[in-house]
Amino acid sequence: MTTAGTPNHRPGRTPDRVVERGPSRRDLFRFGLTSVAALSVAGCSALSLNPSDKNGGKGSGGGGKAGTGLKEAPALSDQVKAGKLPPRAKRMPGKPMVIKPTEPGGVYGGTWNTILTSVDADPHLVGSLSYEPLVRWDVDQTKISPNVAESWEIGQDGRVYTFKLRAGMKWSDGKPYTADDLLFGYEDVLSNKDLYPVMPAQFAPDGNPAKLEKIDATTVRFTFPTPQGLFLDQVASSGGAVLHCLPKHYLKQFHKKYNPDADKLAKDAGQPDWTKLFLNKGGSGPTEFGSWQNTELPVIYPWKLSSQSGNRLVVSRNPYYWKADTDGRQLPYLDRVVFDIITDPQVSTLKLSQGDYSLVTPGLVTLQSKPVFARGREKGSFHFIAIGSSRMNDATFLLNQTHKDPAMREVMRNKDFRIGLSYALDRQEIIKVVLLNQGEPWQTSPRKESGLYLQQLAKQYTQHDPAKANEHLDKAGYRQRDSDGFRLRPDGRRLGFTVEVRTNFNPLWADVAQLASGYWKKVGVDVQVKVEDATLLFNRVDANNHDAVMDDGDGGDLPMLSPGWYFPVDAGAAYAVEWGRWYESKGAQGQKPPAGPLRQMRLFDQIKITPDKQKRDELFMQILRISQEEFYVIGTVLPEARYNVVQNALHGVGGEMIDDCCEPGPSAPEQYFWKKS
Repeated sequence: MTTAGTPNHRPGRTPDRVVERGPSRRDLFRFGLTSVAALSVAGCSALSLNPSDKNGGKGSGGGGKAGTGLKEAPALSDQVKAGKLPPRAKRMPGKPMVIKPTEPGGVYGGTWNTILTSVDADPHLVGSLSYEPLVRWDVDQTKISPNVAESWEIGQDGRVYTFKLRAGMKWSDGKPYTADDLLFGYEDVLSNKDLYPVMPAQFAPDGNPAKLEKIDATTVRFTFPTPQGLFLDQVASSGGAVLHCLPKHYLKQFHKKYNPDADKLAKDAGQPDWTKLFLNKGGSGPTEFGSWQNTELPVIYPWKLSSQSGNRLVVSRNPYYWKADTDGRQLPYLDRVVFDIITDPQVSTLKLSQGDYSLVTPGLVTLQSKPVFARGREKGSFHFIAIGSSRMNDATFLLNQTHKDPAMREVMRNKDFRIGLSYALDRQEIIKVVLLNQGEPWQTSPRKESGLYLQQLAKQYTQHDPAKANEHLDKAGYRQRDSDGFRLRPDGRRLGFTVEVRTNFNPLWADVAQLASGYWKKVGVDVQVKVEDATLLFNRVDANNHDAVMDDGDGGDLPMLSPGWYFPVDAGAAYAVEWGRWYESKGAQGQKPPAGPLRQMRLFDQIKITPDKQKRDELFMQILRISQEEFYVIGTVLPEARYNVVQNALHGVGGEMIDDCCEPGPSAPEQYFWKKS
């Protein structure tokens, strides 16, 4: 999620899954409410997904020059002829991973141009380039398929997972990719307390880490002390990226176990110790900043970092990439991917309208900007694709029930107080004014298509009913009011709090928060909105220094992989930081929670060691029913499909994706190709 559970202790993170969305998924601009109202008059044709004519197109040269009969890119053939590269058969596995192209007729060459708003491991960057887990989700996020591992076996009721790696795979520098790389990632990185004080939960579901064995050069076996029912899903969702993306032959030079002079090496490089140098060289995996700063880091991705400047990141074809299309042609088709880093919203809007980019950082293509782009589709030769939402909410309010101030903590823990605030929200007006009539009133239930939908959780307290709002606020004990009509706490102070909203994530949040503040003031609760830098907000949540924060809501499609929206799984749960810290630390830190969340924690402990999916679903439904009763988080709107822009001449993208941590990775960007009509 984005305020309740990720490995960086950010609000919404989930401990078992690096979910996308931290501060890096930048949204650069926000239209005011007046602009929103003006844009809402756009006709239906302007908001449709695709124009009537999807032909034409323009883009980066090279596309269409290489015939479809070639088995590798012409530039690679030239290097082979010059003796600078071994032949294709020696660069690829004997049985490469075969990708069925979305469209036939892929040609070599060309550049995919896209936009970031920063390079700090933006999820768009990670999903576009590095979604290469042991096993992977398909584009619909319904099925797990082979990837780095060509096969796997699960034994002993979910205690043993054996992965057969793809024989003959190589890193981008031509060195073999073997089981030793996985052992290095597990034993020397994830198990090293100096690098990872806490083993990621997917490898230690009950707190006791799994044992990883090398069976042979291409086979590894995980053995868990107890069954690990979620392991395959977690690995497919990028939760294991640190494990399988670390080249031992390169990174060991920065590791103290292999290089006694690693600290000296670090100091010579201006780093305080070897751990900082190791992580900065890419030892923290593709979801962190270091991997996208080091051009020397070998990778297994379709493209390898070739340059990174202040405003541009360029990745170029990996000649040792281990995938082929159904005709045996080595992928990727495209020569390069160029990420322009644009921080001026006017510039990014102009360039997108001109059709210069495809599949940009999601925050740049908002509902409010869609009519603007729609008007430029024909001239810019681009079209829209649908991005199906995996989230269960567009905007949530998380009130800190473990607040440091005892008086404020009493307010936030009062369920009637939270119910009153929920009834005060006019969700239909939010949908109409801010979201251009997209979405439906919703609390925090998983989506219907998840198979874990709970109507009572989704719909409770969603009516706009000021009378009920006042009734519950009175019931909460806040009947007395001051001369301005605001309610008073028992200590005589005005009843109110501050909602902190982070910048550069969702440009609509500030508008939603201001509307909510107005609704709540009408029922006597003085709520202020504070818009601030994302890093500052995350640090305040980590320190438990906040009243309330605003976020979205992950865990709509795969709620067990983002459980922090339904109970406090860690210190990133902004609605109960100290309860989550207690669970995360196994009671060593934080505060022991009351009976409701404690019961949920025990149920989730069972889920983590339950191999049977039906039983896991039954246990999670119990968690959701308790979440319904506890009512931790105030939701607003169930998201509908987003969209993104694709140049007409960029083929292979398909017509729809799922908004998730790995987007657009499951669509296989390695089979995108440029072909002018």
